[in-house]
Amino acid sequence: MPPRAEGLRLRARLRYLYHGSGPAAVRFRLAVIVIDLAIIGFFLATPLLKEQGLFYYVMDYLIAAFLALDLAARALAYTDIKDWLRKPVVWVDLFILATLLFPAWLANLGFLRIVRLWTLVNSDVFWRTVGRRFDDTRVEDTTKALAAVLTFLFVSTGFVYGLFLGQGGIGGYLDALYFTVTSLTTTGYGDITLPGPWGRVVSIAVMLTGITLFIRLAQTLFRPHKVRFPCDRCGLQNHDPDAVHCKACGNTLCIPDEGR
Repeated sequence: MPPRAEGLRLRARLRYLYHGSGPAAVRFRLAVIVIDLAIIGFFLATPLLKEQGLFYYVMDYLIAAFLALDLAARALAYTDIKDWLRKPVVWVDLFILATLLFPAWLANLGFLRIVRLWTLVNSDVFWRTVGRRFDDTRVEDTTKALAAVLTFLFVSTGFVYGLFLGQGGIGGYLDALYFTVTSLTTTGYGDITLPGPWGRVVSIAVMLTGITLFIRLAQTLFRPHKVRFPCDRCGLQNHDPDAVHCKACGNTLCIPDEGR
């Protein structure tokens, strides 16, 4: 078979696996998501695993190889690679890959790897696989808001741990996590405080961002939810569960309701 035909066949196969709705495609994406979650667990344990020396670097490069293959496969599965490269989550994943490939040079930025949690939960692959059973937008919005809170929590913890270790009572990763949680929730017991002007700036940033993220999470939990039902006239995706007409164009809707 000519190389061009082989390439087209490979792209078609990858497009099916990453974007298809068949059982094989769903199983494939579930396997990728499970591996992604294991990788995120590795990122969370990085401050402890760094002391393992060779084992840490072997795992680091194995994860880099998986992430590189995954990104290459997603690029090939996408119709327009240039359009794919415009997505912010792609550039975040490329940066995470760089920290994995060059751990000695980018070690101080390793705490940003946990952003992989945010990119995973905000990816089309995740919602086309795990979230495909939900037409209630509250589930998706709440999951994304919770992922944003957790991502910021561990990114901030890694930043505080890397920058203030040995200062202000930060004696280890647990101390950094404790300080971040108390600042994020604005509890502020005062037993651990970051020294100097930069310490105050970091504390203020954590508190303000934490309040914003918690407000967003509360909004997703308590505001009226919507369902996904694309209007066949204007394409509006989200509507009130009992909507009869599209609020954008007035088109008559027939939203399925199992309770009727």
